[in-house]
Amino acid sequence: MDKPRCFATTHTEEINCQFKYDNIDMLALTIKYPIVTTPNNSCAGEKINNQISMQVDEYFEYAANTLYQQAMEDYADSLKNNFPFYGYEAYMEYTITYNDNCFLSLYTDKYEFTGGAHGNTTRTSNTWELCGGSNIYLSDFFKPSTNCTLLLTQEIIAQAEGNLKENPGIYFDNYKELIIRNLSCHNFYMAPSGITIYYQQYDIAPYSTGIVEFTIPYATIGWAPSC
Repeated sequence: MDKPRCFATTHTEEINCQFKYDNIDMLALTIKYPIVTTPNNSCAGEKINNQISMQVDEYFEYAANTLYQQAMEDYADSLKNNFPFYGYEAYMEYTITYNDNCFLSLYTDKYEFTGGAHGNTTRTSNTWELCGGSNIYLSDFFKPSTNCTLLLTQEIIAQAEGNLKENPGIYFDNYKELIIRNLSCHNFYMAPSGITIYYQQYDIAPYSTGIVEFTIPYATIGWAPSC
């Protein structure tokens, strides 16, 4: 079968940097990001790649300046107070979740270890239509008359209740309130079976639970991906 007119191929590039001071490793930085090619519409691919490139450049600058400076200050404190210094880590990786039917969707995890008990991960995401390279927003999946916030929170709470029966204690006690309060229209990506809504670490659950995801079936939303 011929591929649809608007489609994308991807390959991964990787940046690895070690930032040193006094011949000691201060910060290890790794960034893995996709290069997107849209064979039948190069402009769409350029728009997507430019957006990804801006995100990568922004994180590199943040790591090379803010985190590196912070690591050197911690290192100086460790020498002054005679306690061990643990090198910082910064890791950024893109994961493609959907690449079909003229849509490309992905999320980006940024993990940072800055010497505490454990590192922390923050997630962001992007979705594009491949015919023009335009960004797709959560509201684009719903009819104007649909109360998408109500639909999503009701479905998420129902899924969370089911999850708790199988795994008690995975969410905070007031998880229903937190699901409603911390729902973000930015925190979504497309998956093969539906739209995945995610919550950051500590939004609705303890650290051990991690980033929490709920996939809302396309049938529930009343929309299906197509060119």
